[in-house]
Amino acid sequence: MSSFRSSRPQASEYSAGLETYVRRVPEGDIVDLLEKQIEETLAFVRLLSEREATSRRKPAEWNIKEIVGHLCDAERLMSCRALRFARGDAQPIPGWEQDDYVRESNFSARTLQDLAEEFEHLRRANLALFRSFSAEAFGRRGVANGKEVSVRALLYVIAGHELHHLEQLRQRLPELRAAARVEHR
Repeated sequence: MSSFRSSRPQASEYSAGLETYVRRVPEGDIVDLLEKQIEETLAFVRLLSEREATSRRKPAEWNIKEIVGHLCDAERLMSCRALRFARGDAQPIPGWEQDDYVRESNFSARTLQDLAEEFEHLRRANLALFRSFSAEAFGRRGVANGKEVSVRALLYVIAGHELHHLEQLRQRLPELRAAARVEHR
């Protein structure tokens, strides 16, 4: 028997552009999955040196610190949307431009450990919030970036977005390590 937290969002609960994130999320309780992701993400980040975390394969590409910072920004924005919609806020929420956020951040100047701690604290605070949501709150919807989305779908987007970036980082790790050796000789 599944609970409201283990019911996948229907396609009508989110825009087609979010499908890439929602489909990455495995079956099960979404809040429990978000909690499990903390250790998986932190374990990966802890494998990296500061050099690797600031290396880029290409000049315009985000480095690992910027990706971890981006995960924090996205989680903040998506969880804020989830909070507002869960509480019945009917005001449309504008979109955001991720490249502008990263460009205006100072992620590269921070330590990877600091960014990882921020991610962990942010996720743990959001878990407390998400666990407080009722079944009714999970089903509530609002408009973000001009498109209707449910609270449940937003939690799936948070999880799927993180899975997306971890997969990319795992694939890029050998090249990033090679770039770090070359850049810092």
